[in-house]
Amino acid sequence: MPTPRQAGTQPPAAVSVVGLRKSYGTKTVLDGIDLRIPAGSVFALLGPNGAGKTTTVQILSTLVSADGGQAQVAGHDVARSPDGVRGAIGVTGQFAALDDLLTAEENLLLMADLLRLGKREGRARTRELLERFGIADVAHQRAATFSGGMRRRLDIAMTLVGDPQVIFLDEPTTGLDPRSRRTMWDTVRTLVAGGTTVFLTTQYLEEADQLADRIAVLDGGRIVAEGTADELKARIPGSHVRLRFTEPAAYERASAVFPGAARDDENLALRVAGDGGLDALRGLLDRLDAAGVRAADLSVHTPDLDDVFLALTGEGTADSALHVKETPR
Repeated sequence: MPTPRQAGTQPPAAVSVVGLRKSYGTKTVLDGIDLRIPAGSVFALLGPNGAGKTTTVQILSTLVSADGGQAQVAGHDVARSPDGVRGAIGVTGQFAALDDLLTAEENLLLMADLLRLGKREGRARTRELLERFGIADVAHQRAATFSGGMRRRLDIAMTLVGDPQVIFLDEPTTGLDPRSRRTMWDTVRTLVAGGTTVFLTTQYLEEADQLADRIAVLDGGRIVAEGTADELKARIPGSHVRLRFTEPAAYERASAVFPGAARDDENLALRVAGDGGLDALRGLLDRLDAAGVRAADLSVHTPDLDDVFLALTGEGTADSALHVKETPR
């Protein structure tokens, strides 16, 4: 009889990395990174250009070898069992790997042949994926005629021909328009709902915020932060409430109510530090009411993942962490 899993036991890891290192000549690209990605989740790896994101994907997908450390994907050791890893993963790079001379159906059938699926199984899988990705109506059109979004959908469909347990998406929405990008997000959510694990690298911070269960920030070859999107945002200072007034007298009375607030005399506005939660806002408004002061408008400002990225990587400056996203109330 199976033993019940003890409370607090972590779900199995689809990807596990310990002390991964990689250098090219004198340049250290990965300097001992550790990762653990639970099965059936979306993990996003963020970082500036040259941080090592693509190198990490290449190592985990057995395209290049590491200089040190250990890595397992879908239960297979990357160094000792590369064939096992390849049989369990799918990889979609930054650019669609399609044969433009072939139709959508022919591209999928070619992939089925490369994976040595039987003829009947390959055709059934091709029909399923054409329907699943909404390209059945253009199945007999050449890939060269497809839009960027359709090409990317076909590219991911080809990745899924072998029914992989883990999918590596290396900046999959680069160059796509906003509508195509959101369609791709829906595709990723559907994959994960079906139990697939997705390892995502992206330059779009909103993409990681929308999709990822956990996010790691890679900079200078090291993981400089890891957590949920909310956990990472909480690390960055700058949450505040902005109060604007139309009358100088009201502005001055409010300044006396909040003596620690940052003043903007030109715009008659105060910046009051706070988390913007409902209790904090009620308390702030109560203090204004008690002083007989009414603000012309109020807005809550909170850090977003752009602020996290700028604050934690070499791309930003000390002031970058204070750039904020406004949420009108």
